[in-house]
Amino acid sequence: MSDQLPMLTISPHGATMDTVLRIRTAGHAPGAIVTVTSSQLDPAGRRWSATARFVADEMGVVDTTSDAPLAGDYEDVDAMGLVWSMTREERPPAGMRLALLAPATLEVSAQTVGGEMVSARVERARLPAGVRREPFTAPGVVGVLFHPDSGGQHPGVVLLGGSEGGLHEVDAALLAAHGFAVLALGYFGAAGVPDSLVDLPLETFGTAIDRLEAHPAVRGGRIGVLGGSRGGEAALLVGALFPKVGAVVSTVGSGLVTAGIPKAPDLLDVLRANVAAWTWRGRPVPFLPYTVDRDLVDQIASGEPVELARAFRPDRVSRQDLESATIPVERIAGPVLLLSSDEDANWPSAHLSEIAAQRLARARHPYPYRHVRYPGAGHLIAPPPYGPTQRFVPGPGVSFDMGGRAPATNAARADVWSRTIEWFAEHLPG
Repeated sequence: MSDQLPMLTISPHGATMDTVLRIRTAGHAPGAIVTVTSSQLDPAGRRWSATARFVADEMGVVDTTSDAPLAGDYEDVDAMGLVWSMTREERPPAGMRLALLAPATLEVSAQTVGGEMVSARVERARLPAGVRREPFTAPGVVGVLFHPDSGGQHPGVVLLGGSEGGLHEVDAALLAAHGFAVLALGYFGAAGVPDSLVDLPLETFGTAIDRLEAHPAVRGGRIGVLGGSRGGEAALLVGALFPKVGAVVSTVGSGLVTAGIPKAPDLLDVLRANVAAWTWRGRPVPFLPYTVDRDLVDQIASGEPVELARAFRPDRVSRQDLESATIPVERIAGPVLLLSSDEDANWPSAHLSEIAAQRLARARHPYPYRHVRYPGAGHLIAPPPYGPTQRFVPGPGVSFDMGGRAPATNAARADVWSRTIEWFAEHLPG
């Protein structure tokens, strides 16, 4: 028997949402089965939780950085397994809606059968200490800028969300903590910008880049562009159009321009509209139309989660139309990093990204470029790491299957985050 009283610690203090945590409980009997439970509220006040059972070692200790669970919501040694494996509890919100950038309180408890429960909590910052938030507005531009408040100038990055629209402030704040001035740009689905991804003028991105480059906190010369999903498509397109873009990271993006996303209550209405997402100099940009075949219609009608990747079929259009929809990525005046998932069920990001990679190769692109594919991962690898890894998300009248296996998707998210930081640190003005 251990002569210590049970205790539980979470470190480090002062963690951000992208910090790897160490969860350690001690003072148990050697060989005891210890049940460890984690929980956290999201900004809407909904509770997420996970549980795993461990065998205490000969010193009566369980440490998530070195111990694999005996059973539970994740397998294998994984320091953040009790975080990314959390699922939302099916009950009313446990608390009030939180401010978007309020810290997330992670609560963890540990208990043996018949033993005393011990617990601890840690605040995980969404707005890291030392990062300043500034509203960023210009004619036609809506965004929020995050940058280190220590003074001086920093490499500038424009961050673009995907088909969900809105402003990705948390992503931008966390990235800024790594030494960048990051503009979370709203291009649709936010106050002050269109509510749908239809006929959006690409010139708006050029204006945002110019204004960001001129900001006192930004080291001028070259701006990075980072986007996920439809934002990854936009990042490649913007990089090809505007020479101030000096580095691009496209995560689960596309080397083809795809169709727009009109606002509609029904998915089939969205897909059958087949309207342009973007305009350039007042004209619609050619795009790959959605394919709506009987299999997809049947899947939607079944009420089962929809694999939207079925709607993206480059093999169904003519070579000429495909060429018209292909983004001229060779015009990007800087390095290009493509990150995709092999089991992406939302759209075929590995194939769509490879179109861009092959075009760069054929053009003998004079700057570094790379396409990294993640086996087993699903679509949701773009957000910062160490949050709950979902497979199904709501859509217009349906739920979408994002594909992949949770451990692989979580591991990919962590790798995507570190590669993104390294890519911009290496290739933007230092």
